[in-house]
Amino acid sequence: MNPAWPHGVGARGGLTHEGKQSMFRRTMFAAVATAALGAVVPVQAQQGQFGTAAEARAMFDRAVAAVKADKAKALAAFNSGSDGFKDRDLYPFCANASDGVFTAHPALRGTQIRDLKDAAGNAFGEQILRAGSAEGQVNEVSYSFPRPGTTAPAPKVSYVTKVGDQVCAVGYYK
Repeated sequence: MNPAWPHGVGARGGLTHEGKQSMFRRTMFAAVATAALGAVVPVQAQQGQFGTAAEARAMFDRAVAAVKADKAKALAAFNSGSDGFKDRDLYPFCANASDGVFTAHPALRGTQIRDLKDAAGNAFGEQILRAGSAEGQVNEVSYSFPRPGTTAPAPKVSYVTKVGDQVCAVGYYK
């Protein structure tokens, strides 16, 4: 080893065997420390404060499958946020395709989806119903809606489809 070079670095700038072992030990220590801290850091902090488009789509696909398998059980899970159907600001919501009454929503169950308008007067509830008019066809509807626990409208996009007699959706905030 050349004394002019830092410990573990060879004369040509590459790592010596000793330098590679030292780097391996540091990397392994960092991996173990990260894994240990990961058990302490809340899952929400690891995932981010808000749900992503990909996470919304995954929940949407699971929600559609759940409604197809057992509508009553699925709607109950959506309303209670159980079975993984509540994740930060992501949640499924459904309305009867025939009359537009919410059958599943954290705050609007039993109300009319057609009455929903954003701050600009955009009748997005009607758009959601229209987007869910064809069974198995997935559409996207963009609108403004407050994040859970807030009152200020925020840009939101919902994946929407018809499942049996329900129009179901999961939205994410942009």
